Parts: sequence; structure tokens; C-alpha cells
Amino acid sequence: MSGSPEAPPPRSAVPPEETEGPVVTRPSAPPPPPFPIPPLFGKYSFEGLEVHDPGLAPYLYLHPIYAPHTEGKLSGHPFQKTRMHLVERLTNHLMKGEHFTGKKSKALATVRKAFDELSQREKQNPLQLLINAVENAAPREEVTRLQFGGISVPRAVDAAPSRRVGVAIRNIAQGAIQASHKSTKSIESCLANEIALAAKGDQTSFAVARKEEVERVAQSAR
Repeated sequence: MSGSPEAPPPRSAVPPEETEGPVVTRPSAPPPPPFPIPPLFGKYSFEGLEVHDPGLAPYLYLHPIYAPHTEGKLSGHPFQKTRMHLVERLTNHLMKGEHFTGKKSKALATVRKAFDELSQREKQNPLQLLINAVENAAPREEVTRLQFGGISVPRAVDAAPSRRVGVAIRNIAQGAIQASHKSTKSIESCLANEIALAAKGDQTSFAVARKEEVERVAQSAR
């Protein structure tokens, strides 16, 4: 038999089962939730929030909720602060002041008014500002004391992520309470000012100043 061999069929004519390699199927996007995500206080969305510190991300509980009030469901369970909403933890630390002792609804209303003032002043989502404030006010090192015989020696230690979040929230609330005692401003204005300054990393913020002081003492105790 003579003649040139037959040319292979064009690529478009090859059946799908004869193509080389497995067929790759891309996963489809997850369907949207069957219910709308409730905004905080009916105003502030939880979408688009960013946590820039990966070490603190698992400990900043930001589950969508309308009013962060668990009614003490986690109070009897140890090591469950990471399951409490960040805004509710701030509210609970405000209750340590003399004007909010045992008044959770009043403290929560103060946080809501502070968020309203932050939204009007900074033109940003107050939740994102609070996240930035906690990140900037969370100390990375602390000082502990070791006992060697009868001598107490300070030593620098790394702070755990959960403690970093707790210390930052405590200092933000404490700074707002102290500022309200030293001026004629309302507590919600002082809280909004403290969150705004801490979100920018300003040294005039009580929480950021405390963080810098603790880290400076820890650096000298290395």
C-alpha cells in the first residue's frame, strides 16, 4: 500500500473521552446564607472587617449579632472569653466603673452612642476602628517576677494572644472612664475618642501609652 499516512483529525473533532489528562471541575461558590446577616445595633455591618494581626484573629469574636448581650451564659465556663463578642467584652469592662456597676443595659447604650459618634466623626465602620484599636493596644511582651532564693528578679515573657486582647480591651475601657472623670465630656464621647486615638496608634491614647510602657519595661528586663 502506498501514499502518505492519514493526517490526525483536528483537535476540536477529538471526542471528550479521548482527551489527555483528567477533566478538572472548579468548585462553585458557596451559596449565600438563607437569612440576612443582622447589623450591629441595626446600623453597622459585619461584612468587610479585616484583622491585620494573624495572632489575634482567632480571639476576636465578631459573629454577626444585633445586640451583644449573652446574659451571663459564659460566666460559669472557664476559658470561654474567646466565644464572647468583642463589643460585649468592651461593655463588660465598662461595668467595672462606678457608674455602670450592675447596669449592663446602660453600659451597652453607652457603647452604641460612642459608635454613633465614631461613625459621624471618622466616616468609617466603628467595628473596624475597634479592631484596629485592640490591635494597636495589645502588648506583645509583659514582665513577670522569678524567685531565686530570697531575690525577686524581673523577666520578660511573651504575652498570650488571649491575654493581649483582654489587656487591650481593659485599657481602652479604663482610659475612657478616667478621661470622663477629668473632663466635662460624657462617657460616650470619651470612649469614642479613646477608640479613635487607639485605632490610629496615637501616643495620647491611654491604652497605647500603657502598651508602650509595658513593652519598654519588658525590654529592659530581657
